[in-house]
Amino acid sequence: MPLFSRKKKPSDDARKRLEYQLCLAKEAGADDTLDISRCELSEVPYGAFATCKVLQKKVVIIHTNNLTSLIPKSCSLLSLITVKVLDLHDNQLTSLPADIGQLTALQVLNLERNLLKSLPQSIGDLAQLQLLNVKGNKLKELPGTVSGLRSLRSLDVSGNVLQELPRVLAHVRTLQTLTLDASSMTYPSPEICSAGTEAIQQFLCKECGIAYYPPSQYLLPEQESNGGGSSVDGVDRTVQKYLQEASEWQNKFLDYEKRKEEKMQEKLEFERRLDMGQREHALLVQQLHSQKDEMLQTVREEQQRLEEGLTKHQRYLEGERLKLLQQLKLTEQGIASRIHRLLEDNQRQKQSSGILKSLENERIRMEQLMAITQEETEQLRRREVASAMQQMLAETYKNKLLQVTYESRRQDLVSQACSSLAEMDQKFQQILAWQQLDQNKAVSKILQQIEMQKAAFEALQVKKDLMHRQIRNQIKLIETELLQLTQLELKRQELDTETLQEVVAEQRQALGCLLEQLLKEKKQREEELQQILLEMEAKSETKQENYWLIQYQRLLNQKPLSLKLQEQGLEQQLVSLLLELCAEQYVPVFAHHRVSLEALGTMTASDLEKLGVVEAGLQHAILKRAQEILAVAKTIPELQRGVDTEVPAAPEPSAPLEEPPSPEGPTAPPLQWEERKSECVVCMEQEPQMIFLPCGHVCCCQSCCERLLSCPLCRQDIAQRVRIFHS
Repeated sequence: MPLFSRKKKPSDDARKRLEYQLCLAKEAGADDTLDISRCELSEVPYGAFATCKVLQKKVVIIHTNNLTSLIPKSCSLLSLITVKVLDLHDNQLTSLPADIGQLTALQVLNLERNLLKSLPQSIGDLAQLQLLNVKGNKLKELPGTVSGLRSLRSLDVSGNVLQELPRVLAHVRTLQTLTLDASSMTYPSPEICSAGTEAIQQFLCKECGIAYYPPSQYLLPEQESNGGGSSVDGVDRTVQKYLQEASEWQNKFLDYEKRKEEKMQEKLEFERRLDMGQREHALLVQQLHSQKDEMLQTVREEQQRLEEGLTKHQRYLEGERLKLLQQLKLTEQGIASRIHRLLEDNQRQKQSSGILKSLENERIRMEQLMAITQEETEQLRRREVASAMQQMLAETYKNKLLQVTYESRRQDLVSQACSSLAEMDQKFQQILAWQQLDQNKAVSKILQQIEMQKAAFEALQVKKDLMHRQIRNQIKLIETELLQLTQLELKRQELDTETLQEVVAEQRQALGCLLEQLLKEKKQREEELQQILLEMEAKSETKQENYWLIQYQRLLNQKPLSLKLQEQGLEQQLVSLLLELCAEQYVPVFAHHRVSLEALGTMTASDLEKLGVVEAGLQHAILKRAQEILAVAKTIPELQRGVDTEVPAAPEPSAPLEEPPSPEGPTAPPLQWEERKSECVVCMEQEPQMIFLPCGHVCCCQSCCERLLSCPLCRQDIAQRVRIFHS
């Protein structure tokens, strides 16, 4: 076992002192004392216990160390069975061994200035203990077994948090000196504790119902019995010397107590004189206060009279002020009410004039829309308009038939891939037969049926509507981007790359929200166009012939927006550039800001974004095309002048123009693998045909998505399904 604790390493001087003291105790002819004090010990070394056990030491001095426990784990208390004097003061002991009562030969136990909170019950087994010093600890009470200390002569419990003494202390008949803090005691009372040891013992004996006898009658027999034991045990001179020193210290302590008592008496006398002086001073102060109170009373009465007069005057002034404020308030309310009425009248006049103006404009617009002039009736190209209607309806029916054929073919290929070739040939023959109908019969039928004319006009109106076309183009772009994002996400999952998954998910969710908004706008625009069609039907003349044919011809003959803006001064090359890039929706923006081709060549993408061109791909395409045109113009100036002077006439369309492809490419990153076509993640056979909202994944075919309630990729609930058609 190591001699020193690892927590705090002793200094070299302390280590040398310990080694010297242990060697000194082991020398031949050494006395019965083991002194290892001031060695900075955190626990008693094993060698000290072995020395006490083998050499039967009587006096063990271990004070002024850092001990937290008396007995280490590998040692036994029986090694100190022969010890009579144990000095442990100025350590850090928090408790004593529970079996300390085994030290039956112990006569002196000094535990002063430690951290003890309680004493073990076995301390009452120390029948030969004569001096017990527990001064400067944290004891709250003494155990009841102290009554077994039948040889105890001196007990010091001062410097603790002790407030009560046990009654059984009265059974310690040999107690001569009891030191405690009398002012903090509650039992016995501080007065009894201040009277001395004899008064305390008398009180405790009275409480226990036993007679009190002075310690002198019990001390001699104990000494005699102890003397007999000493003759048997051979108590040496060292123990007697230590006891003598303890007695001398006890006498000095008694002298100190006497001087302390004298000082206490002097202090009490001084306090008595001080109390008398304070009483006289208090009497003078009381007389002074009475005089001061009389003067203050007179001043207070005078001030009260003045305040009453002042209060009356203030009340009068306050009443006058309130009257004046009330009059001002009434005047302001009247003025405010008149101003409010004037403002309301003015507002009503403005509103009425605005409403009348808007109603008049609406009436003029509807009259212009509904009115069919004689000139338009005469100029009605019946055959040509009917042919255009027949072409429009044929295209509509053709698209529907193609969709139906595609669906039936897909279903038949899945269920009966080998047995449906003849049926598919027959259906295609039927479709070809429908497409080869006699066009003259269709034209004559269209001329006779108003509902077909109305349906053709409705289809052309939806197709010619600029807002509806922009919404359709944006929806197509978003569908393409969502498809590519889903394919990219699936590819990254296969490659176990999750570095950009969060960015892709954010883009996909943003595109899904934008697609929902565009679908709502598309539906709203179709409802607006349908409402306009109903208004036209309601306001049309019942006896007017060829009403819908004339409206269809008017829609065909409507001058394009580009020609109108060109007439206002926009350069033809700039208009051609925007039409070439399918950005005719920005022609009004360029015309409004009076942007020329030369100014466009000096612009940047941020300048176009400020003008309102928000698509990044379109910005770069416009700037690149403008720079190419300017470069060609600088190389061939004649070409530039020729193009400026030549203004081609716009041909009159006989049928609606096909929608130009959208110039905007998808913003999703392009796929880098060879096979770009994806497949349904459920059946692994068909191409994905459905968009799941709000997540935006394009991962299932139409047949598989009907059984799904949540997206198979992100497990998010499906709120809406959007069908896409692959080109």
